[in-house]
Amino acid sequence: MNAEFFEALNMLGKERGLSPEYLVEKIKAAIVIAVKKDYEVEDDNVLVEIDPDAGKFTVNLVQDVVEEVENPRTQLSLEQAQAIRKTYQVGQRVVTPLKTKEFGRIAAQTAKHVIRQGIREAERSQLYSEMQSKAHEIVTAQVVRIDPEKGIVVLDMGKGEAVLPRSEQVPGEEFYEGQHVQVYVKDVIVTERGPRIIISRTSEQLVKRMFEMEVPEIFDGTVEIRAISREAGVRTKMAVWSKDENVDPVGACIGAHGARVNQIVEQLHGEKIDVVRWSEDITEFIGAALSPAKVLKVEILEGERKACRVTVPDHQLSLAIGNKGQNARLCARLTGYNIDIRPESGYYGEDTED
Repeated sequence: MNAEFFEALNMLGKERGLSPEYLVEKIKAAIVIAVKKDYEVEDDNVLVEIDPDAGKFTVNLVQDVVEEVENPRTQLSLEQAQAIRKTYQVGQRVVTPLKTKEFGRIAAQTAKHVIRQGIREAERSQLYSEMQSKAHEIVTAQVVRIDPEKGIVVLDMGKGEAVLPRSEQVPGEEFYEGQHVQVYVKDVIVTERGPRIIISRTSEQLVKRMFEMEVPEIFDGTVEIRAISREAGVRTKMAVWSKDENVDPVGACIGAHGARVNQIVEQLHGEKIDVVRWSEDITEFIGAALSPAKVLKVEILEGERKACRVTVPDHQLSLAIGNKGQNARLCARLTGYNIDIRPESGYYGEDTED
């Protein structure tokens, strides 16, 4: 029987991808529950030993030797104990081997239920651990279902599925079953139904990770991404800095003839990407962040909130503001400053000193 048990244990472990040690602990716990139910005893009165290496599997009932028996299921009188072995004394414990068939049908069903429950918990725990290792990383997943009414896309993540909600999809992006899609794993959380994977296509961290994978200088830490802001599907602004004065951080990200940045733009289906130089000098940083517009002057305004006034050539005012204010918004998010953009000649009817 032991040989069959351990053979089944090994097969179960391989099929489910679970360690024998974990299964052994769950099975021991299940057997303890079964014995408790059948013999009406406590945990302390059940001793289960399972040793896969030695092929040893024993279940024992443990009873205390006492002067006066109060509970015959958990205690033995000295006379009863010495009938088993003459050397027993009060205070010692008598270990009686049990046969698994003695557990009874109900106890066996209890053991099966707990074992199945333990295996499900182990599978969920293992899946959570595997997916947790991918948190804050880019994963290539396959589209398995699309729900046009709810606007969701279900993706196969390898060892589980994840839902890409409409709010995390790039506006205008279309999906089809079987399509391979890159997503950013924002988080992995535990629920009653198992681990839930939170994914996104709109997160600015998706673009950041793409650059870390594409640009060796970022991967090895020479170039750092200091700030990033994004309006998914339209434009991203990214501020970079180099710890090595001989390495141009902007040039490293763009690549020869724009090869590196173009590779990422292609993966993002044409989303524009502005790479600018980060600076400790906030006026210099704001001026660079308003790229592609040319900035003539940056004035930091006094007050509790971070704010500044930027002056640009008259003909570049619309370029600095951007379509529907997009360039100004991204610049504000990138730098953390509220930005008032003004033309060099001032607005019509405005008092220059004011």
